[in-house]
Amino acid sequence: MAESATAVRADETTLPPLSPPSATTGLFEVFRRRYLLRLLVGREISARYQGSVLGLLWSYVNPLTQFCIYYFVVGILFNLHSNVENFAIHMFCGMVIVHFFNETFNAGTRSIVRNRSLVKKMAMPREMFPVASMLVSLYHVLPQLIILVIICVLSGWLPGIGDPVAIALSMAIIMTLGTAMALLFSAANVFFRDVSNVASILTNFVRFGVPMIYPYSLVAERFHGHTELYLADPLAEAVLLMQRAFWVGTTSDPSVTIAQHMPDHLYLRSVIALGISLVVLGIGQLVFSRLENRIPERL
Repeated sequence: MAESATAVRADETTLPPLSPPSATTGLFEVFRRRYLLRLLVGREISARYQGSVLGLLWSYVNPLTQFCIYYFVVGILFNLHSNVENFAIHMFCGMVIVHFFNETFNAGTRSIVRNRSLVKKMAMPREMFPVASMLVSLYHVLPQLIILVIICVLSGWLPGIGDPVAIALSMAIIMTLGTAMALLFSAANVFFRDVSNVASILTNFVRFGVPMIYPYSLVAERFHGHTELYLADPLAEAVLLMQRAFWVGTTSDPSVTIAQHMPDHLYLRSVIALGISLVVLGIGQLVFSRLENRIPERL
């Protein structure tokens, strides 16, 4: 009996320390629980279109409405498209990226507070809510990409060898940076509800801080080629990549368009931008982990 008791005590000393059921390993734990993530994404999509007559068609109507407004004001009233071939496609490429980031950022910032009942009741990685917001935004971007592809094909677009790489890099930058900002701001929004309003204000600057309603060549011309600070923004790189993949191929002379309207070493700059986005994601995960245990008591 003494030996068995000793063996039991020895086994107890080798057991790992107890941890709360909500303990996670961050984003890795989110994707390990893919089934739960799929349920949450499906719930978000269903809730958004519940009681809606048009349903998913709103994913087409909203960007097309914005496109018409921007094209009329910027393209026709201000006549900024006179020296930009296929300006409508140029602008729509930027709108796809801007809409993806802004929706991820805004919805992700409100995701923890909006799902407060689940956060309090269920033992699950709380990073799952900002990640789910990003995936829902990605779901809504797909119809816009379909529209973009159809318009480009009708305009004579033929994909080049590097175009799939440009699309993948562009989407990876937005997915990474959008999730990073959603992690940072969703945790802060629990403690200060004004943070969601700050996020909305910041997204207003995004539309004008990337070459969407104006070409990159205009930036290079006004700053006399000193555009390093402008190109340090990963969002600008993501927009340029999308334009490189779609808009350039619809112009009469793609090589001339690249020389006039694209920065040098775009792909290398984009890899660096993705690296910067990953660093921001790591910072967002660190801050979120520090605040995570205090989130339920503040909801």
